[in-house]
Amino acid sequence: MKNLAKSFVYAFKGITYCIAHERNMRIHLCFTLFMFGFLTVHDFFEVTRTQFAVLFAVCSSVLALECVNTAVEKTVDLETKEKNPLAAIAKDAAAGAVLIAAIGSVAVGLAVLYQPEAFVKMADYYKENIPVLIAFIVSVAAAFVFVFAGPYGIKNFFKKHVK
Repeated sequence: MKNLAKSFVYAFKGITYCIAHERNMRIHLCFTLFMFGFLTVHDFFEVTRTQFAVLFAVCSSVLALECVNTAVEKTVDLETKEKNPLAAIAKDAAAGAVLIAAIGSVAVGLAVLYQPEAFVKMADYYKENIPVLIAFIVSVAAAFVFVFAGPYGIKNFFKKHVK
């Protein structure tokens, strides 16, 4: 049982490493969280349980492949100190796998969530609830900072500017 608990700790360490160090992981994570936030908090979209499960499966596959891509990149970097065409192929192929999954995920998202009436309901809701619109805009801005600065950039900013 102790080994099982350790394996979960190691897995979460790997996930947190990818979130902290990989911008693309943060991009995928933010889009996923916003999408599922809209699907679970609001009832703008009509999504069946099966469609929800498919969306969850494709989004989790993108996040998982982003972790695998990081593992491949770090392993290749560890083993090859100089430029090696095979190392470049391994890294490019791993990145390509993430891109294929991301494109597939967007296609699934469009197939399930292309509901023009839902976007009309969403616009009407935000027109009537300005504080919620402001909160949404602030959350998008915070996500933007998180994606491009990363946790360490945010931490360093506060170290320098908050005393």
